[in-house]
Amino acid sequence: MLRRAVLRFAENRKANVAIIFALMMVPTIFLLGMALDYTLALRKKGQLDAAADAAAVAAVRPAMLTQTDDNVVKATATAVFAAKANIAGLQSVPTPTVAVVDSGLQRTITVSYSAQSINNFPGVLGQQTWQINGTSTARASSAPNMNFYLLLDDSPSMALAATQTDITNMIAATKNQPAYAANCSFACHEKNPNNKAASSSNKDNLTVAIANNITLRIDLVTNAVKQLLVGPWTCPQSGVSGGVMQCMSALNNTTYNAAIYTFDYGLNTIQTLTTPTTAGTKIPNIQLLTVDHQNCPIVDSKGACVYTTDYGTDISGGLSGVNSVMPAPGTGTNQQGDTPQEVVFLITDGVDDKLIPKTGGSCDTNATYPLPTANGSTVRCQQPLDTTACTTIKNRGIRIAILYTEYLQLSDSWYQSRISQFNNPSSSTGTIAQRLQSCASPGLFADVQNGGDISAALTNLFIKVASSTASLMQ
Repeated sequence: MLRRAVLRFAENRKANVAIIFALMMVPTIFLLGMALDYTLALRKKGQLDAAADAAAVAAVRPAMLTQTDDNVVKATATAVFAAKANIAGLQSVPTPTVAVVDSGLQRTITVSYSAQSINNFPGVLGQQTWQINGTSTARASSAPNMNFYLLLDDSPSMALAATQTDITNMIAATKNQPAYAANCSFACHEKNPNNKAASSSNKDNLTVAIANNITLRIDLVTNAVKQLLVGPWTCPQSGVSGGVMQCMSALNNTTYNAAIYTFDYGLNTIQTLTTPTTAGTKIPNIQLLTVDHQNCPIVDSKGACVYTTDYGTDISGGLSGVNSVMPAPGTGTNQQGDTPQEVVFLITDGVDDKLIPKTGGSCDTNATYPLPTANGSTVRCQQPLDTTACTTIKNRGIRIAILYTEYLQLSDSWYQSRISQFNNPSSSTGTIAQRLQSCASPGLFADVQNGGDISAALTNLFIKVASSTASLMQ
């Protein structure tokens, strides 16, 4: 009888669904609870990852890159993380681990955290919290402290009228000048024009240019340097005034110094290395080379010409002269014992016009011979820049930035016979331009055509040298 009752119970199929449903509820509730808690934990991880990203980037901002105390850097990153990591559903606000690694000017920040996300179904999962972890790394190269040596061409070729309109006006304004200076687009500066004392009726071409408000290339160069050192410039920081250099110094939290030199047949010191603001006060001293009179750059103590040809551009000599006053460059960090980086800013039209020994002297093989005689022992050599001095400077770890004020393709006979072979097929692509590009450090060459904005070109070149960036690695 008992056996029959057991068999009847086993064969009865009534209420099977309810029993199966009851049995399946246990794993279903477990899976739903786990999925909910896991999803909430992932959401909190995303928020904590964002907090770690913000903390890492904050520690490589320009202001922090100048900080040499790792504890200050770590405290800054920790504070930023804490401000963004105080979110609901965590057992406690996690304290991150911050690692600081400096390598020269480069700093790498790694922010790691471990947190406990509170579970809504602790009984189901058998644990009160779900552990979440994350890491963020940011890297930046700080802008270095730098010394800038402005090396400016003040030779007679920089007396060329600045634009085609200025050239046309200059030619018209000089129609009544002596034959050697008449119908000329150059405003050369002579103390004794026409070999006579200057007077209201005996003027040099520079005086004529000034009287007719004609802008010269030297004026554009001077204005460009003024914008760099004096301004006015719209600075992104309130309370900062001055030129581009002062603004970039404030933006990058760096120290910049500047020196101004000009060159013609020799190197002229306008201002030795000092603050940009102090250097800016000496800009009015940037002047064209003054010669005694036509074909007489230098006279002796008796007033007689030492050389009888109008040379006056020694770019190689200018570079060598500046090289001799620049100290060995440092890396530009704020670490004790380190020194600033050294940078040369050369602005020129790229053609050497200098004296060389008549015997044993070396002039470019494509220079036109016979070269003009300067005196019994020297001749005048006009050639594109010899890059030997550039190599010497760069081998010291010093960068060279070059702004090429393109040497114009002129129609006069002197240009056609002595310069044109170096300036073909164009002033942007000829040997003159090629040599200057070779002289410049990688990426630090710019050129400006006739009438171009020299101020903007110099500013852009400076910003390229001075800029730094930060990047989030992961």
